[in-house]
Amino acid sequence: MNQIPVKDVTPKSNNSKAESFDLYAKREHIYVKYYKGLFKNLRTISGFIMLVMFYGFSWIQWDGHQAILFDLPSRQFHVFGITFWPQDFMLLSWLLIILAFVLFFVTVFAGRLWCGYACPQFVWTWFFIWAERVTEGDRNQRMRLDKQGWSGQKAIKKTAKHSLWLFIAAASAIAFVGYFTPIRELTPAVLSWNLGPWETWWIGFLTIATYANAGWLREQVCIYMCPYARFQSVMFDQDTLVISYDEERGENRGKRKKNADYKAQGMGDCIDCGNCVHVCPVGIDIRDGLQYECVACGACVDACDDIMDRMGYDRGLIRYTTEHALEGGETHILRPRLIAYFACLCAMFIAFGYTLFTRIPLEVDILRDRGQLYVEASNGMIENVYTLKLANKSQEDHQYSIEVSGIDGLTMMAEHEVTIRSGELLDYPVSLQADPRFLDRPNYNIMFKVQALDDEDIMLEQENRFIGPAKRH
Repeated sequence: MNQIPVKDVTPKSNNSKAESFDLYAKREHIYVKYYKGLFKNLRTISGFIMLVMFYGFSWIQWDGHQAILFDLPSRQFHVFGITFWPQDFMLLSWLLIILAFVLFFVTVFAGRLWCGYACPQFVWTWFFIWAERVTEGDRNQRMRLDKQGWSGQKAIKKTAKHSLWLFIAAASAIAFVGYFTPIRELTPAVLSWNLGPWETWWIGFLTIATYANAGWLREQVCIYMCPYARFQSVMFDQDTLVISYDEERGENRGKRKKNADYKAQGMGDCIDCGNCVHVCPVGIDIRDGLQYECVACGACVDACDDIMDRMGYDRGLIRYTTEHALEGGETHILRPRLIAYFACLCAMFIAFGYTLFTRIPLEVDILRDRGQLYVEASNGMIENVYTLKLANKSQEDHQYSIEVSGIDGLTMMAEHEVTIRSGELLDYPVSLQADPRFLDRPNYNIMFKVQALDDEDIMLEQENRFIGPAKRH
């Protein structure tokens, strides 16, 4: 059976007693080698798109406002013309659940593609590796530089690298804070050193965090901090697409000349060049088998394919494959678990989309005065007092009409029309009076109707109670 090998990293001991060992090993710096290939191009494209979105979306204007702005002081979250309020938190929870199911679906289908191609930690890690390469050189040059004693040239290169890292980290921090403080106000404030305390704190904190995570910790975040690396394996099956080394084809490993008859010498296609290790951003050897540290970035696939091309061998010694394919069997794309995830995703997307696009940008909450059941007015009418909390959740001012029904002759002792500005929460007191001749029981269900005069689709109705005197028989 040619199954995907799994490396056993359990410490071995010849002693009968248990041997203690550290759960956290001291980090060894990984010098990632420059390479080219299909999967690198795909990852570069996906990373570029994500960086453009992250740095650019806050600059987009929509109807005169920043397209994406999380205005925490006003408790308003603007996303491309839609304003969300704290009352819409359920939509955010729903969205997070949908994204979790998307992650599960992708993992069952193709392993850790999210980690290798879209995870912000690795997008910024590759960004920082690029900065490291342009300032200090490729892998061998960086290794020699670190082994050398301090000199003027080394100091210049190290200073240039860390300066570029800090610049990228600071730009990332400013871009992130720009989604909470308008970016067109934040950027001039940064350049003029006129920031508020909260902006200063968050820009400083995020700059340090980005510099540390992408510059120093890198793979440590994935190995020790990210929970996804630990539980993703339970979603794998024999048809999950993962990166694997074809052991049957590659072994025995060994160096050889290009045109040597290595098959006669009992050798496989692997020339043991180590390139698959040198390009790996987490420093693992994929030939040891499937490991939870692997982020499925495809770097080892590109490096190995390049060597196979140079040697004149077939590509695919290291490739995206499945356990069934390695066994010589057929990969089953459509399988029950994948279909179940897809069905759940479709149902949730449809329900979420319907809820979002039929959402009415108006909030109506009616509170009846509980200090007294009712008041008998000077004109003999029975009066109830209410407070209407009206929130205009759209990005435009609206004028609303207020109507009430449920009792014959019910009169509203307030203006029937009210103007509410965009994003305003208005407390509107209303008194209702009813003729006691029409009240034959102690309480009635009444209906408040709030309608935008300039948009018939913005309308809400809410039920409440009208309390009157109990009839004595």
